[in-house]
Amino acid sequence: MRTTSPSIALRSLYVRLVLLALLSCAGLVRAGDRLTATAGVGAVEGSGGGGLVPWALIGGYGSRDQVGATAHLTRVRTDGGYTLTTTAAAIGVHDTWEASLAQMRFGLGDTVPGQSVKLNVLGLKWRVLGDAVYDQDRWWPQLSVGAQFKHNEDMAVPTALGARHASGTDLYASATKIWLGGLAGHNALANLTLRSTRANQFGLLGFGGDVRDQAQWVPEFSGAVLLRDDLAVGVEWRRKPDNLSVFREDSAHDVFVAWWPVRNLSLTAAAVHLGNIANKASQRGWYVSAQAIY
Repeated sequence: MRTTSPSIALRSLYVRLVLLALLSCAGLVRAGDRLTATAGVGAVEGSGGGGLVPWALIGGYGSRDQVGATAHLTRVRTDGGYTLTTTAAAIGVHDTWEASLAQMRFGLGDTVPGQSVKLNVLGLKWRVLGDAVYDQDRWWPQLSVGAQFKHNEDMAVPTALGARHASGTDLYASATKIWLGGLAGHNALANLTLRSTRANQFGLLGFGGDVRDQAQWVPEFSGAVLLRDDLAVGVEWRRKPDNLSVFREDSAHDVFVAWWPVRNLSLTAAAVHLGNIANKASQRGWYVSAQAIY
């Protein structure tokens, strides 16, 4: 009896979701009615949100009776020669459900010359309360819960560093509030996410380790201001678990600028700090991302 490996199954799901996203984009160019920028810029793990942090908002511009879709390509390079490339797609259904799939490829630079690590991420999100845009007269935010199922295809380096597992599941809850004209006449957004995870460097260096092998809850934050309807600036911060004794894993943070030259396209640039990675300390670099949104 033939069995299918988790990595092959995830690759198959990835191809299907990308095709579905492209078909949805082709068929729903005029469908999405939500405000520009409310789909976020696409997190590195595929979920709708900021570059580092998922938001409670559902990916795409689909409203309560519509289907939306996003697809994005993200590239990060650090001053130590590490590179991260993410390709991702997501489907948002009735502004309530989101399914996403991302593939992250991490180049190890001169730490392990010529080698890279590949991480596949399947994400699910459900909006359970509130509407960040239309609930302006209410104090509570939009609240969503989600899960990210991750599988690392290349465990030689993570295992050598002390990682225990090739796969792991992140659970999270996100609260997002938007204030229309709330900051000197500009729209503003704040997001708080609590994540249960045992991932090392998002899962790129495996899951769990010789210091800790249990999931722990860690906070994440995003804040943004729209200077114009098509231009936003913001900051993000994300705490990461510290599971390996070979190096201390620091929090990640960035400062970003996002521009929507047209409603269905966002371009994002950020200065990002990822902290210690493997044998290199204080890794800083640039993050660039392009996202199609429908």
